[in-house]
Amino acid sequence: MQLIFLVLLVLIAFAANSVLGRMAISWGYMDALGFGLLRLAAGAVMLSSLCLLRGGHGLRQPLWASIRGGAALTLYMIGFCLAYQGLDAGLGALVLFGVVQIAMFGWGALRGNRVGAGQLAGAGLAFVALAYVVWPDQQLQVPLWEAGLMALSGLGWAAYSLLGRGVRDPIAASAVNFLWATGLMLPFVWLFQVEAVISAPGVALAVLSGAVTSGLGYALWYRVLPQLQPAVAATIQLSVPVIAILGGVIWLSEPLGLRLVLGTLGVLAGIALVIWAPRLANFKRA
Repeated sequence: MQLIFLVLLVLIAFAANSVLGRMAISWGYMDALGFGLLRLAAGAVMLSSLCLLRGGHGLRQPLWASIRGGAALTLYMIGFCLAYQGLDAGLGALVLFGVVQIAMFGWGALRGNRVGAGQLAGAGLAFVALAYVVWPDQQLQVPLWEAGLMALSGLGWAAYSLLGRGVRDPIAASAVNFLWATGLMLPFVWLFQVEAVISAPGVALAVLSGAVTSGLGYALWYRVLPQLQPAVAATIQLSVPVIAILGGVIWLSEPLGLRLVLGTLGVLAGIALVIWAPRLANFKRA
């Protein structure tokens, strides 16, 4: 029961990041790359402070692990922030976690992880539902450039999640990763930031997203990851768009069309199949 509660908290935090990012960037409170940099810095401060409060032990990580974690987090952040200049919160989350699911399933297959037919069917159903939502038509115009950036962000997040499976100290590892990502983000801001936009609401949203829903949320994700099967970890994240869509409707007044609703239901059905398929198989054997 505790695991379910912690996973639910993580998923809500992930969805909140989409809503907060969309709000800050698309409403003009802050420029995309500046928002990403401040979000990383706020997460680094929060997590480093937690490490210091517990005695300052463990705020270190092997160099290669730090570079990989920081680079994956930076890739995620750049794609995420730039994509939300044109994508709605729910749609952006659908693209992001759809790519995450595909990438994590693919990596698991390459590593020889066994995935049952039922789980493959569930993953396929979720992917088809995602494709149905994002396929351009007259009612739902999907900005392909921003969708591509969000797909790139999904690859970064998938890598970050896979790297977190072997972490022993989630808070310390997350703190080091955020510190490295903050440093890696600086050159991109310097080279590609067209115009700096800073406002009090934008700073508040970036700090909230960085310190709470990112810093604490990612540390909690690293904690629960070892307790989840790779297929389940990959697929349950597709519930995040559902939460983000509801948040976008409530907080951002984004439209909720029939196509988005049907696609969301398909994603949820796929998730349920991935989670329950192994149990049904074991029940039949018994």
